[in-house]
Order: sequence, then structure tokens, then C-alpha cells
Amino acid sequence: MATDRRKLLKMGGMAAAAALAGCVGVEEQGTPTSGGSGGSDSENSGGGSTATQTTEPAVDPGTATTWYARSSAEGETLKTVIEQFNNQSRHTVDGSDLSDLEKKTQSAIPANQGPQIFEWAHDWVGDYYQRDFLSDQSGQLSVSMDTFTDAAAEAAQFDGAVVGLPFAAETVSLLYNKELVDTPPESVSEMVDVMEEHHDPSNGMYGLGYPLNAYFMSGFAQAYGGYYFDPDADEMLGLSNDETIDGFEFILDTLVPYMPNDTQYGPQAAAFSEGNAPFAINGPWFLGTAREKGVDVGVTKLPSLEGSSPSPYTGIQLWYFAKGMEESESDAAAAREFVEWYVTNEEQLMANAESHGFIPVLDSLAGDDNLPSAVQGFSQAVQQGVPMPTHPKMGSVWGPLETGFGKALDGNMSVNDAMVEAEETIRSNWD
Repeated sequence: MATDRRKLLKMGGMAAAAALAGCVGVEEQGTPTSGGSGGSDSENSGGGSTATQTTEPAVDPGTATTWYARSSAEGETLKTVIEQFNNQSRHTVDGSDLSDLEKKTQSAIPANQGPQIFEWAHDWVGDYYQRDFLSDQSGQLSVSMDTFTDAAAEAAQFDGAVVGLPFAAETVSLLYNKELVDTPPESVSEMVDVMEEHHDPSNGMYGLGYPLNAYFMSGFAQAYGGYYFDPDADEMLGLSNDETIDGFEFILDTLVPYMPNDTQYGPQAAAFSEGNAPFAINGPWFLGTAREKGVDVGVTKLPSLEGSSPSPYTGIQLWYFAKGMEESESDAAAAREFVEWYVTNEEQLMANAESHGFIPVLDSLAGDDNLPSAVQGFSQAVQQGVPMPTHPKMGSVWGPLETGFGKALDGNMSVNDAMVEAEETIRSNWD
């Protein structure tokens, strides 16, 4: 499900502190006022009295509440960034790292107990906007949407409303352990040769760590021209298309035999981060974890299949503007200032790229030759892929897809039958 995809993420190189002071405004104090100028006699006085000077009360700078879901490494870095912002800004940001962000936002926001801003990929935009969870801030922002790449700017908008600001692109790609892999594979056949060399489950070694959830599988599931969901197609659901079935069967037949038996995120990620697999298929959020474990990580695009190219879902990371923006103007101002600083600070964005493989979507940085090699590898994978649909119906696809694939993985159903059943469940949920 979407939650599984993103409970995984650090940010280092805090050289942005100096830039913060210049980007964050300072509250001006109230100015003295009087009945006349410079303390002269009031025109309405008898000539002996002087107007009394008063000071306007300072405006409440506000406190923005933000929620996010990151891995320990990325979470610690974001805490540092928030602390720097608070130390040098008239505003305050109060951040919370939540493991159940999707559930929490869906329960808290309708009850007016949610945050002003929260962080997630763009796939919630359509659903959350139509459920009145988000706030259109298009008339309140000082940052132009032209500041970002076209794809990023589009991802942050729905029906003409600006519901967030983007800061990074992401997708899953092929990670390799440089101590075990001399040259990254360009084709699946080359990848299989390396996996075969290292796969030895009896001694705790595997060929690949690959979490089998819907987002991670999308690259190969859609490699032969298939698709999960296309709101513009005559038939929106494509899970049972022959081309999509071929992609799922490729995963089962070619990749699963080289993976740990438990296909959940934790065991698959651990196989690579503990140095027990030459390859992983994962996203930029995983870089910090693998590096902390001492793995010398390389990143390259997903390898090609014979006559086909992987097409992974890509995401744009946003700071969403939640309905809580409309509860207090001072808190909303704090939220906007933090977000606008975060998404436009080039020094900070480059630090994110260096530490975590975040792919900048600020137009001035996108495609920069100075981006780290890992980011360039993920960028190539983004170019292979397609953006996740923001259509509200997409949210009903993830769960049944994963349930169906699980039945095929366990051998309880054929892939085709499992996906036909999944589509029936999805349509029933739509109704």
C-alpha cells in the first residue's frame, strides 16, 4: 500500500543555516504614534498638553504544526532543519514523525485536529482535495510555481488549487554494493549473472533485496506496456491486461528466486543494508540507512528487459497545505514561511541530494551536472517512469493489487485469476 512505500527515509550538510537568516523574515515592532508630529502640541489642545505616545502590540508570529513519516536517518536530519528554522525565525515549527501518517491525517483533519502542513508524495492530492482535507494557498504564496519543474508544479495543484509546494522527485531504482559489483548491469541478464554468483541462502546471502509492494513492483509490472490505473484510458484498470500479467510473472519467475523468503520491506531492505546482497531495488530514502550500515552504495536505472524498458511509478514529494491552514492566520503564516524557505533554499536542497539522493525539482537545480552520482542514477530512473495518478480512485487500487499478488506469490491462484479478482474488488469499492 502507499503507506508501506514511504515509511522508510535523513538530510545532512547543514550549511543552509547561514542562508536561513537571509530567507526568514524578522518581525517588526510596533511604531510609536502620536496626535501630532514629533511630540508637538496637539492642534486640539489648549497649547499646554502633549500627545501621548503608544506602542502597538506585537503580532503573534504563530506556530505551525507539521507531520511527516521518515526513517530514523532522514527524520533526525529534518529535526535539525526545523530546529535551525526555529532558532533564526520569528516563527516556530513543531514537527512530529508519525509511523501511521495516512491513518492519522484521515482521522485528525476532519476533526479539526490536524496539522497546518504535512509531508508526503503527490499521490494523495486528488483524494485529499476532494475530501476537503487540503487548503488552497494560491493567493497567499510568495513563491511562483514557475520556480519548479513542470512535473513538480503540476503535482502540487489540483483543479486550479495550489495544495502544496514540491521539493524532490523520487522513484525506486537499482542499488548495488560496490564491493560486490564491479560494473552496474544494464540488462536483466547481466543482473541475473551477478545474482546467481552471490545467492547462497544457506549462508545468509541473497542475490537481491526487493520489497514486493505495489509501488516497488510498478517498474517491472508496467515494463511490457501494461499499467495499474489510467484515468484517461477506455478501461481505467489494467491489472488483468496481458502486458501487466507478463510483468507480474517476470517478477515471480526471474527475481523472486533470488530474494529472502519474507518479501516485506524490513527483511528485503536488511539483506542489502547488512551487506548480504549485491543488489536492492529501493528508493532514495533508503540511501542513508544503507550508508549508515557501511555499504558503499551505487545507484543506476532499472535494467532493461529484452525488447522492453521498466516504467516505475514516480512521485513528487510535497509539503501539503492542510485544512489547518485556515484555522489561524498567524499559524498559517508560519507554515508558509517554513515551506517556502525549505523548497527554495538551493544550499539545503543540494545537501539533501548529497546525503539522501533527493532529486531536486527546483528548476535552477534540476539536471545540474554537480548533482551527486546517486542522484543522477535516480534521475535516470525517474526518466524511465510515469507519475503516479492523482485521481481519487487510485487510492483504492493499491490494497487489492497487493492482496492479489500475494495470492499468486503463495501459489494459491494464478496471476491472471488473482488480478481479475483484484479488479473486481476495486470496482466494488468504487461503487
